[in-house]
Amino acid sequence: MYSNSLVELDRRHLVHPVASYRNHEKLGVRVLASAKGATVTDASGRQLVDGFAGLWCVNAGYGHESIVEAAARQMRELPYATTYFGLGSEPAIRLAAALAERAPGDLNHVYFTLGGSDAVDSTIRFIRYYWIARSQPQRDQFISVEQGYHGSSTVGAGLTALPSFHAGFGIPFDWQHKIPSHYAYRNPVGEDPQAIINASLAALRRKVEEIGPERVAAFYAEPIQGSGGVLVPPAGWMKAMRALCSELGILFVADEVITAFGRTGPLFACEDDEIVPDFITTAKGLTSGYVPMGAVFMTDHIYETIADGAGGAAVGHGYTYSAHPVSAAVGLEVLNLYETGLLANGRKAGARLMQGLESLKDHPLVGDVRGRGMLAAIELVVDKETKAPLPAAAEPARRVFDRAWENGLVIRAFVNGVLGYAPPLCCTDADIDAIIERTRKTLDDTLDDPDIRAALQG
Repeated sequence: MYSNSLVELDRRHLVHPVASYRNHEKLGVRVLASAKGATVTDASGRQLVDGFAGLWCVNAGYGHESIVEAAARQMRELPYATTYFGLGSEPAIRLAAALAERAPGDLNHVYFTLGGSDAVDSTIRFIRYYWIARSQPQRDQFISVEQGYHGSSTVGAGLTALPSFHAGFGIPFDWQHKIPSHYAYRNPVGEDPQAIINASLAALRRKVEEIGPERVAAFYAEPIQGSGGVLVPPAGWMKAMRALCSELGILFVADEVITAFGRTGPLFACEDDEIVPDFITTAKGLTSGYVPMGAVFMTDHIYETIADGAGGAAVGHGYTYSAHPVSAAVGLEVLNLYETGLLANGRKAGARLMQGLESLKDHPLVGDVRGRGMLAAIELVVDKETKAPLPAAAEPARRVFDRAWENGLVIRAFVNGVLGYAPPLCCTDADIDAIIERTRKTLDDTLDDPDIRAALQG
């Protein structure tokens, strides 16, 4: 009765993100009631391994009492402090310093946001301010990568290059441009790493020339494209793209909202990529999803240019909840947990995850397995030779998710038949093995789908 009443209240009042409203009304909500470690429990008592860490964000796992206590202690002492008017709070100051100390290179300045989308929006404002301060206001054009994701706010969704975030919204804007993805499994140049890197470099050069070299402000890239299907670039891709941006005199923004804080191994994926971008955007794992928070990291030269450009005037960008002391207190404790065991466990669990997913390559539906650390994907096909995707009639996103749920597993099932994985870093060997075992069962169940059978038979 409790669950049924919630389903009806949800149907009547709660608007869900990135959902078909009518389909959701028909199907109803699945209510989550509790969680611990890498396991979530729904309102009916069903326990599931959370193979997606909420929304790529509960990196530390559920139920850490030390995080709860850090939040409660801060709420008792100082539940809110604005950073307007020259004010601040100890947790926010200490978190900014701790993050700057650990960030690559001279990314020494941190601006806190509520999440990833407004972190991306903030970079756009900072970048425009930077170029105006440099007496180059004509640099107002931005480039991102097809199948990339940079948030769903009005401006960020324009940099995002996924059709569902554009349809019906009147975006992207005419100052937002795209180059093709490095997507190795379906790249027109084939799967050779250097050929893919060369193609991306050539595409960026062409796009800059097409727009006008004096007009391009910045280039945005994810170390791994998350919502586009967990697309992993060849080793050296980020480094090559960063070097080209430096050569062309345009700013480079690494969107690490998904990849930071142990998701790919180190605190920042840029460490493995051996680059220092001009900006890094983060969120999700920053607080392990326990409370909302995002952050923009900027290098010394960016900060100094903006500060000098403003002179004695205020830089007119701010949020009410920027540097929220409770979120910052949580961020400090989460950082402590990462560095006292979770990063190491995540690297171990990530190796086991990738090994387990690779073992599924023999399944008739598995076309590609890709990933790095605790961020991975399986791409399903009905023909391994032609790489023909699952038919739309099979409703891959909904039906595969439903089957995984029935098998006790939460994953991300994309419309094109890609299964996404981003488990908590706290996963035990048993958790990872359960993810693999339940994935295989889900694949077998999908193989029995009449629409899939029909497609396999041609």
